[in-house]
Amino acid sequence: MTLTEITSPSDLKSFLTKTPPLHNVICFSAHWCGPCKASKPDLMAMAQSYEQDTSMEVNFGIVYEDVLGEALHSIYNIQAFPTYVLFKGEEELGRVQGVNFDGIRKLIEKFECKKSLGEGHALGSGERSEEDIRMARENRLKSLEDNLKKSTATPMEIDKKEEKNEDQKMISIEKTDASTRVSKLDSTAIEQLTSTMGFSTLRSQKGLLNSDGTVEGAIEWLCAHQDDPDIDDPISSVETSTARPEEKKAGLSAQSYKCNECDKNLSNMANLELHANKTGHADFSESTEMVIPLTAEQKENKIAEIKELLKSKRNEREEQEKEDNVERERQRRNMGKEKSKTREEMDRDALKRDAQLRRKEKLDAKRQRESIRAELAKDKAERAANAGKLHSKLGVGGYNPDAVQYDKTDSINDDSNMNIDDADKKQVKKEFSPNPKNIDDYIKKISAYRAGGDGGKCLKVLHIYIRNIVDNPADDKFQRINIENKAYKSKVKPFIGSKALLQACGFEKSDNVEENALILKSNRLDLEFLKDVKVKLETAMKHYG
Repeated sequence: MTLTEITSPSDLKSFLTKTPPLHNVICFSAHWCGPCKASKPDLMAMAQSYEQDTSMEVNFGIVYEDVLGEALHSIYNIQAFPTYVLFKGEEELGRVQGVNFDGIRKLIEKFECKKSLGEGHALGSGERSEEDIRMARENRLKSLEDNLKKSTATPMEIDKKEEKNEDQKMISIEKTDASTRVSKLDSTAIEQLTSTMGFSTLRSQKGLLNSDGTVEGAIEWLCAHQDDPDIDDPISSVETSTARPEEKKAGLSAQSYKCNECDKNLSNMANLELHANKTGHADFSESTEMVIPLTAEQKENKIAEIKELLKSKRNEREEQEKEDNVERERQRRNMGKEKSKTREEMDRDALKRDAQLRRKEKLDAKRQRESIRAELAKDKAERAANAGKLHSKLGVGGYNPDAVQYDKTDSINDDSNMNIDDADKKQVKKEFSPNPKNIDDYIKKISAYRAGGDGGKCLKVLHIYIRNIVDNPADDKFQRINIENKAYKSKVKPFIGSKALLQACGFEKSDNVEENALILKSNRLDLEFLKDVKVKLETAMKHYG
């Protein structure tokens, strides 16, 4: 079987899963790959040679990347072209990347891909199958042909063949040593020498091997040895011609390779690979035209050109680094300025907000003071016109004086210019009788005080008074409010509706003249009503904020 071209993933699977399991070498290739095209004739020759070897059992196949698609990477993990993989059934035994036929032979020898002798048939075990008979007949015919070839060959031909085999072994050994040394080279240095400097891959590898391993050392060695006759010989110092035996016999061995896309002649496989990688060209063919080497003057010009290119690249890199440093410094400064500007704007906005808030508080306080002064002036004028008395006003919700609510009896007692008897005092007390049904109106009046949050503070203190009674109805200390207390005098007493709410809840002035307190008597303790008042105060506090 020669080289089999596989056209689908299913064909590849059937090719690998023949029974019994056979050894198969699969070449994973690509149509655009120049080295793949150039090495395909040698692969076909190798497949034919193993087909003629009766002791070996190896089949050769080739499959292209466009056939496998995603399976190329996901299943077979192919990273380069060409890649040769040795299978036994569907089990991978080993692989060789790149054009390396000696590596393929060593891989086949390593896993002993020889024909199986089979179990045979014991005496009296029955007749052999037709397949066994056919294979035995083919083996006998091949063995007979080999014997005939050996018998007709002259002793000189036998000696030449043995000598050739020995030479092949020596070449293989030297190639292995050379490939080991080349594999240790710095790939970055080779890339710089080939892509930037324009040297071939072979010369770049020789320059690195024969110098200190740096790019500069390799350039110096190549400049000194550019005229050597063996400068383009393989590293193993053994010439391995890619010409086929029939071409050598006819005296038509390939002298170079030709790119059919740009008609450029390339002296060896290394230059072909370099040209394919640089240009992306994939159509190559062998040529009998020899590439004329450069003259001494041309070589000197080429070296001078390479040195000038290297110098310009270095200067260009240095200039680019300077520009990058300047740009980074400019960006850093701009970023610092922007950050400082943003911080200043934030501070300025914060100061504006604080100033506006303070101005608003001052204006609210001023308006509240002016309103209180106006009410006081109005009350004062009314008292002056009515012999020190202030007419009460009845609104929809009950008693609704214009000014801040004060204790009527206390204000009357404190006025030294008035002489009112006890009957008048009792009449004043009777005029102020809060209605429990007007709790919502009292709370609304308290909530109307917005300056400085005074209404919210009053609601909070009233809520504490009512909550303590609801939570501890049996505790007497919560049923007594000291009206001389600082919290009561500053947060409850000055605001209209606060004292009316307490009185509507059942608080009354203590009968003891010496005791300044509001007392919730047991006969007026209505827990359900107080719970309802507590809930209303909580709701008012939430809406106030």
